[in-house]
Amino acid sequence: MNLIINNIKEIFGLEYSPRMLLKGKEMGELLKISDAFIVVRDGLISSFGEMNTQEYIDFMQQSVHYKVVDAENGLLFPSFCDSHTHLVYPSSREIEYIDKINGLSYEEIAKRGGGILNSASKMQTVSETELYEAAWQRLEEIADFGTGAVEIKSGYGLTTESELKMLRVIRRLKETSELTIKSTFLGAHAVPKEYQGKQHEYVDLIINEMIPMVASEELVDFIDVFCDKGFFTEEDTDRILNAGMKYGLRPKIHANELARSGGIQIGVKYNALSVDHLEYTEDDEIEALLGSDTMPTILPGAAFFLNMPYAPARRMIDAGLPIAMASDFNPGSSPSGNMQLILSMASILYRLTPEEGINSTTLNGAYAMDLSHELGSIAIGKKANFFITYPIPGLAYLPYYYGTNKVRKTILNGIVR
Repeated sequence: MNLIINNIKEIFGLEYSPRMLLKGKEMGELLKISDAFIVVRDGLISSFGEMNTQEYIDFMQQSVHYKVVDAENGLLFPSFCDSHTHLVYPSSREIEYIDKINGLSYEEIAKRGGGILNSASKMQTVSETELYEAAWQRLEEIADFGTGAVEIKSGYGLTTESELKMLRVIRRLKETSELTIKSTFLGAHAVPKEYQGKQHEYVDLIINEMIPMVASEELVDFIDVFCDKGFFTEEDTDRILNAGMKYGLRPKIHANELARSGGIQIGVKYNALSVDHLEYTEDDEIEALLGSDTMPTILPGAAFFLNMPYAPARRMIDAGLPIAMASDFNPGSSPSGNMQLILSMASILYRLTPEEGINSTTLNGAYAMDLSHELGSIAIGKKANFFITYPIPGLAYLPYYYGTNKVRKTILNGIVR
């Protein structure tokens, strides 16, 4: 579809010379134009500018070839790129929410068979159709809040059959959804009950059976390991990532959510696309990341929901690092995929400016999915994935006025939803 969208109060996130990511002081830069229009051809951004130009007049004279959409003085932003979710899951876990209120920790709930093992147990019996239909509703919900690209992990299977089931559902979502979706194999999400006390045997299963099978069916883009206290060790993580490399699977690592785990260092060693969570991160780990191509990714929803320490985002940016922010949408520790809320948390909890928050949830999130060449900013030739707000005062209002949906229209692949 070809579109002319006019009467845009301001367009944010413009790039005339597209970059793959923004780091340090660059994260505070957010180019904009006012009283603007944008043109979409064949699903791609082909032009943008101010309406008081001859270019705009020329486009409007050709409007018979376009669908004209009135932005009604709303703001236009690149769609959110949510680089860390677990949104394919069999059921919610609100019972554990009550356990948390009553004082049980994440680790205590996991040790008594809750958490990931709870979802894994239910995953054995749910059908692919049921999983798909539930996940489809979640995708529609996050799109309505402005998300245009999302990474989805497996990891609630913990058997070869159930992991494949999850990944086939994600593949079907890729084929049918307007969102851009990346798939990650996370067989190393937890140790199944039957492997308690013999964790090395489960790691062997992942390496010798699961990885070859998910690779042979071409089901995944990335591989992940929950490298943390009480889950998988540095040695386990090293073995799994080394096996994944043989099949061309680039890592994305859960690291330092519960303690310093060594996951950041292993991520740097294996050129991981991202290391995620990072609640417990020290200066030496920041230094290691500075010399790498790995995106530090913070998950505010999980830290907020679990009442955990907040990752040192401000210190990372001030040191010159990039930062991505993602939702961690999952049934146990972050039951929301609302990236507008994550944007608000970026400012409220982590002291990011609105400009830094937008860059962390758009372009840097796209980088953390290997998508910043086509998504994450408003640039000629990139996919037409963006959203238009209701009329609001300005940029700062988006994170400031939390709790309501400010998105009026979403455009994905040049299609108005």
